Amino acid sequence: MSEGAASSPSRPRISAVITTFNEETNVADCLESLLWCDEVVVVDSFSTDRTPEIVRTYEGVRFLQRQYMGSASQKNWAMDQTQFEWILIFDADERCTPELQAEITALLASRPQTDAYTIKRRVYFMDRVIRFSGWQHDRVVRLVRQGAGRYPNKRVHADMQTRGPALVLKNPMLHFMIQSFQQYLPRIVTYGYWGAAQGWKTGRRSGVTEVFGRPVWRFLRMYVFQFGFLDGMAGLVFCMLQAFGTYLKWAVLWEWRTNASRGRMPNLPAFDEDQSVWRWDDEFEAEKGRV
Repeated sequence: MSEGAASSPSRPRISAVITTFNEETNVADCLESLLWCDEVVVVDSFSTDRTPEIVRTYEGVRFLQRQYMGSASQKNWAMDQTQFEWILIFDADERCTPELQAEITALLASRPQTDAYTIKRRVYFMDRVIRFSGWQHDRVVRLVRQGAGRYPNKRVHADMQTRGPALVLKNPMLHFMIQSFQQYLPRIVTYGYWGAAQGWKTGRRSGVTEVFGRPVWRFLRMYVFQFGFLDGMAGLVFCMLQAFGTYLKWAVLWEWRTNASRGRMPNLPAFDEDQSVWRWDDEFEAEKGRV
């Protein structure tokens, strides 16, 4: 991909995966931070902004498009399109820092026996680091050897499962989570809808405890018990946004269950029924059952 990648023949080769949808304000910076990898694969969900045009200006970056049926489905499918031993997964609003690049490069050059690694995320809210609210401990499995990790069959908020322990790297990635309300509020609504759909699919029900209790508890947990108040006004707004997302999820599920009792069924988002996308799950569950 880049001179940096080409000049590191001593380490195993690495494929970077980026998933996108209408990320014209983010995708270039994300790409620039990952051009040191030996391969970059962008899987786009048919963006209607300039995202495809921007990605196609990067020579050597593979640009693919696929219907979006959840982050887990999209990332599993994207991993299957890569060709190298190691896979590094990023969303378009995340950045790989030079320090993280150096750590990953040195790690892979050492031929590690561990097959998966967790990366801490430094979360930004309107260009300000969120130091508390529980997000100071935000971390995700994003570096994995081919075949050693897979996302479970969930429409939203799925964490990668791995065959062995996923050690934590020292250096964080940057996560520009909220840059404006205009950009973030539609995402909250969408995630609430998807979360309700996941609850519907698994038979969950929603009442007073869920619609009122869960959002209140999430706010108190983040703002009081996880010290979100120490982030000042930004912490207050941030914690209330997260509580609002929780409220939407359970309120939508309550509305669907109420209407279903009257014969009006919900219009659910598409779930990925292609078993090849989830095939690792079956193997993993069978393996756990034999232990």
